[in-house]
Amino acid sequence: MLSERQSYSSNPILIQATLKAIERRREEEAREPVFLAERVGFEMDSWQKDVLRSQAQQLIILASRQSGKSLVTSLLALWTAIYKPGALVLILAPALRQSQLMHRTIRQLHATLPDAPKLYEESALRIELSNGSQIVALPGSEKTVRGYSGVDLLICDEAARVPDELYQAVRPMIAVSQGRIVLLSSPFGRRGFYHDVGENGGPAWHRTKITAYDCPRISREWLEQERKQIGDFWFTQEYECSFNDDVSAVFRYEDIMAAMSHDIEPQWSIANALR
Repeated sequence: MLSERQSYSSNPILIQATLKAIERRREEEAREPVFLAERVGFEMDSWQKDVLRSQAQQLIILASRQSGKSLVTSLLALWTAIYKPGALVLILAPALRQSQLMHRTIRQLHATLPDAPKLYEESALRIELSNGSQIVALPGSEKTVRGYSGVDLLICDEAARVPDELYQAVRPMIAVSQGRIVLLSSPFGRRGFYHDVGENGGPAWHRTKITAYDCPRISREWLEQERKQIGDFWFTQEYECSFNDDVSAVFRYEDIMAAMSHDIEPQWSIANALR
């Protein structure tokens, strides 16, 4: 007599049903990264699901420390590499060590998916899958990141600390490919492109703001103790996503903006000054 396992494995109806279920799952994952996140065992907050479901070309994530912003972006990077064969994903951060951390997270997530495209080549800075997709961690220097093109997903981790010249150097990489860009960070003062996009980016950007109080994994009791330890200035910046003035600033940002006007005619021009 056949064992129950043998009977199951040789039952053509069950085999066909299993194959169809696998195919449906793959089709769902190809449409929505949320299904891939569920398969790797990632319990998502609602805002993380929104990020993964977004169809926006440009996303900015303003989030507290330890809120899960790097993990959800790593999942988006892996999904892009798996379901867009030949994709190029670049990870940029202020320092190479930081981009390598996200690179390592992506490798760990990939290891939980035995049916994903296999690793074809791997190094500390680069992953290439058997479907031709590449994920590359970039050093945080404007002089050394140039040369890439046709980028499908550009990730700027700790974007508030990425220098403006570095950001301006990488944006043209998505010009022809019409690739996506994700900026993620906690705030770091009222300056730079990250603050400007957060305040003035317009409807072209999908915005997400998550404070530590929105994260179910961080207790209110711990946050109150942390506020006492580090003070209001750093607490509001790191955990409440507040763009604060620099501690060394003489004038407040609001006062400087209030003193400016586009209605006043300039008293001199560059052309006159050069005469």
